[in-house]
Amino acid sequence: MNPETISKRFVIKNVLGMHARAAAAFVKTANRYLSEISVTKDKIRVNGKSIMGVLMLAAAKGTTIEIHAQGDDAPEAIKALGDLIDQKFGEE
Repeated sequence: MNPETISKRFVIKNVLGMHARAAAAFVKTANRYLSEISVTKDKIRVNGKSIMGVLMLAAAKGTTIEIHAQGDDAPEAIKALGDLIDQKFGEE
């Protein structure tokens, strides 16, 4: 039986958006979880555990992204990634 997918929307708040350092922090956090994680922006969905995929979204400040997680630790993954975004990737 597959666990249900959990999704939540977040607004990118840091000045530089999802640039290389922020994307690396996102991917590093995502890879701590066993769940499958993806990110959607403007109907483009990428692997949330792939630095190239996350960078491809070019999520600037003010952009809304949706994080999807499927797996036993999906709630924890969504919370950790949301906290990272809310804390502006520790940059400000």
